[in-house]
Amino acid sequence: MASAAARVVDQIDTGRVYTAEDAAAYEARFAGVPAPDLLRELLTGELAGRVAAVSSFGAESAVLLHMVARADPDTPVIFTNTQKMFGETLAYRDELFERLGLTDLRVYRPDPRLLAAKDATGLRWSYDPDGCCELRKVEPLARALEPFDAWISGRKRNQARTRAALPRFESDEGRLKINPLADWDRAALDAYFAEHELPRHPLEAQGYPSIGCAPCTSKVQPGEDPRAGRWRGWDKVECGIHVANEPGEDPIF
Repeated sequence: MASAAARVVDQIDTGRVYTAEDAAAYEARFAGVPAPDLLRELLTGELAGRVAAVSSFGAESAVLLHMVARADPDTPVIFTNTQKMFGETLAYRDELFERLGLTDLRVYRPDPRLLAAKDATGLRWSYDPDGCCELRKVEPLARALEPFDAWISGRKRNQARTRAALPRFESDEGRLKINPLADWDRAALDAYFAEHELPRHPLEAQGYPSIGCAPCTSKVQPGEDPRAGRWRGWDKVECGIHVANEPGEDPIF
């Protein structure tokens, strides 16, 4: 009988759906492997041409994108422009992409027909943030990921209580979802920024350690959870793109 790891590789070759067992096999296979080495092996090996990185170009995004660029600069990078982004985020995206030498930025926007039908005023965020995220983040990303068997996320366990048990590999609606920095803490991230002289998001110095859409992002006070400024005043901590296999989280990023 083939090993679990061998079955995972075979699955990639045949296009079969990834299961929780397959994700666990990857987790065991890459246990203790540093994130840059993990990415290099997968992006230039069995997942070459079948994986995309998804980035919000937020406060910590430069670390993962730098690793991806070093492993394979032609890796597609997906950015969902919700049309509610900070202007600083869009400028930072362009600066970072150019500086890192990445070559394949794929920008997806909300379906204008859905916006016309469900958010004609552009104010849905103010009374139904879950529905707004569904229209502006979840649906565009679903379209963006259609060609891929796997995707890379920048989530980390230290970001919020809902991510405390985050593994490095998950099964996500049949795709392999990779969280290379799951076990990185703030000190490790800061050290990487310094070592590689990476530019910071301009809003970070103004008190925004977690940056999403402008209407739903506020400054974080000392001692607060880094994501406390997201959807402040709502019982909501996720937009929806990271929820399928995390039953303890709220339903929608």
